[in-house]
Amino acid sequence: MTRTLITGGLVITAADEVHADVLIEHGRVVAWAAPGTQEWTADRVIDASQKYVIPGGVDAHTHMELPFGGTFASDTFETGTRAAAWGGTTTIVDFAVQAKGERLQAGLDAWHMKADGKCAIDYAFHMIMSDVNESTLKEMPKLIEHGISSFKLFMAYPGVFYSDDGQILRAMQVAGDSGGLIMMHAENGIAIDVLVEQALARGETDPRYHGEVRKALLEAEATHRAIQLARVAGSPLYVVHVSAQEAVAELAAARDMGLPVFGETCPQYLFLSTDNLAEPDFEGAKYVCSTPLRPKEHQAALWRGLRTNDLQVVSTDHCPFCFVGQKELGRGDFSKIPNGLPGVENRMDLLHQAVVDGHISRRRWIEIACATPARMFGIYPQKGTIAPGADADVVIYDPNVRQTLSAETHHMNVDYSAYEGKAITGQVETVLSRGEVVIDQRKYTGHAGHGVFVPRGLCQYLG
Repeated sequence: MTRTLITGGLVITAADEVHADVLIEHGRVVAWAAPGTQEWTADRVIDASQKYVIPGGVDAHTHMELPFGGTFASDTFETGTRAAAWGGTTTIVDFAVQAKGERLQAGLDAWHMKADGKCAIDYAFHMIMSDVNESTLKEMPKLIEHGISSFKLFMAYPGVFYSDDGQILRAMQVAGDSGGLIMMHAENGIAIDVLVEQALARGETDPRYHGEVRKALLEAEATHRAIQLARVAGSPLYVVHVSAQEAVAELAAARDMGLPVFGETCPQYLFLSTDNLAEPDFEGAKYVCSTPLRPKEHQAALWRGLRTNDLQVVSTDHCPFCFVGQKELGRGDFSKIPNGLPGVENRMDLLHQAVVDGHISRRRWIEIACATPARMFGIYPQKGTIAPGADADVVIYDPNVRQTLSAETHHMNVDYSAYEGKAITGQVETVLSRGEVVIDQRKYTGHAGHGVFVPRGLCQYLG
């Protein structure tokens, strides 16, 4: 089938809400027009009456098969991208990891091997730099030429991914000169390690202490420091998984000065809190991630940041570990609980619930989940919108269906849901990836290997 017509739906992009028919041919959007104004013929007609027609989601922060704490994230590129498709996401940007002492290219090659031929939807990569030195700095411009235009650094995890301020400054200088974007995990890991050691010495071993030692002030301090280093280097900065109201304030202040500073948050910080970390019988381990969940009062600042555009993107930081056998590694020592939550399947639905709840508008939903991540990471308008020439990554979304999120019904390869029992309104019905139907009225029709690697250009919010 080469020609598909989607009729009768409300097309929602970051810029428009309009009833329109959408014509797709050879994997791309060809045109859209007011209903009934064009006599288009097609091999396949999809009736989207009473439904939304939206761009496929772009999740710019996932970790499939990530090695962490002596184990691996439980979703493979095959299972994780299939779950993403079920949730209306049609492009992920995952993180290739440079091992200490290795070249960046070696890490990238390893991630290409993991993903090639396995993905149900399209994918791209960022590069985690865990060893900033003369040779890896020289590699950065070469990677940008090959479509890897963003580099993640960590102020956390000493001895694993940590970079010191000098290394960060040098990487930022190269990024500033070559058009790359530095992504920062902003937490003061040196100070946090002291607090972890002190908490364990006091016998504070339960999961809730994970949130207590990773203090909001240490996220804010690191965010402030990253911003100042970026200013010195003349580099743009993208701060990942912002969770604390004090960190949002640092970003807002920088943006008020006109600095090229950007912020991302995640559904877990918008919908979950330290109440979850404190769940009894080690259940709190399910919610251990870094940056950690915060007390509920931080949520209002995050929603406000999304409305005022001090936060621009909602990604998942999808990094699932099973409760049985993986999260349990930290029984008796919260510092040994693998850090990460499952969420790639839930993001579009949870953000639609935010529309229902009045936190954001429908167009802002599409902006923070589709268009802005595509622009931020150099794949717009190929991804993130419905427009002539764009890839036909299109979701038919039923805004009226009620569903309850549960591990029993999700498709992520993990034995619990972070949102177990949460009732929400809205559900993905049909998903097209480059014109191919991968979810057909709640049936999976895709296959491993359909998804292809997408080389990225530069951040479109710069220069």
